Amino acid sequence: MEILDILFTASFWAAAIRIASPLIFATLGELVCERAGVLNLGIEGIMVVGAFAGWMAVYSGMGLWSGVCIAMLAGMLFGFVHSVLTVPFGLSQHVVGLGITLLATSSTYYAYRVALPEVTRPPKIEAFQSFEIPVLSDIPLLGPALFSQTPFTYLAFAMVLLVSLVLYRTPLGLAIRAAGENPAAVEAQGLSVNAIRMGAVTFGSGLMAMGGAFLTMSAFDSFFFEMVNGRGWICIALVVFGSWRPGKALLGAVLFAAFDALQIRVQQTSFGSEIPYQVFLMMPYILSILALIVMSRRAEVPAALMVPFNKGER
Repeated sequence: MEILDILFTASFWAAAIRIASPLIFATLGELVCERAGVLNLGIEGIMVVGAFAGWMAVYSGMGLWSGVCIAMLAGMLFGFVHSVLTVPFGLSQHVVGLGITLLATSSTYYAYRVALPEVTRPPKIEAFQSFEIPVLSDIPLLGPALFSQTPFTYLAFAMVLLVSLVLYRTPLGLAIRAAGENPAAVEAQGLSVNAIRMGAVTFGSGLMAMGGAFLTMSAFDSFFFEMVNGRGWICIALVVFGSWRPGKALLGAVLFAAFDALQIRVQQTSFGSEIPYQVFLMMPYILSILALIVMSRRAEVPAALMVPFNKGER
């Protein structure tokens, strides 16, 4: 009964939306990459870079939105390196992705120590504050959950709509999807498969970095190295859960976030006092794995995902 009471509170769903926001950015970024035929396992490290770059920019005196842009550019830089190695050079996407994660994480650690050598506790910044949308925020249950968030969260949902429109309503989106399904057909139309894939990976990596920046600039107000905490790997699973579609991926992110928010609250109930807390920490991942198994059975993987393309070959 206590669990049902939790599920029907505005604060629970507001927390779920807040937890889902960085996942939405990163999942969209991975989705764009994979739609173009490239698996980007550098997502975890790119999120760390985005978290640090955005936070450091604001700490140095720049505005919050400038920090978001800096984070995106930092992610795009690592995404460009990833795309150069995997697309024209055709290196293993698994190896390069893991290498990018290690490079990005270690580079962030080095930059942090160089910029703040004497700091023992991460300095705080003035993060994004909640903004209530008039009238809509007064809707019972739904209003406080959806319309009393930070502007960064609103941007996450706007990006779902934008990515959907681009992928399914524009020639560019058609070219991206074709590059991941039938790159030979793209070449036959006189388009560059390599350019499309490199652009998709670069832009997608920028979105991943924005997901990391959300953690330091909206969810928290400081930076620490463990804050990404495996979210990048979860986002790769969410792409599969969403069948490579932005709308379904959004639902997957909110579902995982709801599981996470629920386990925190259940620990504080009488039911939670009788069970080791480690069980509740595992709960979001176990439930997400079960949901992934169910959804992935019907998922259609892009036909050319992880398949290198060499111009002129059939």
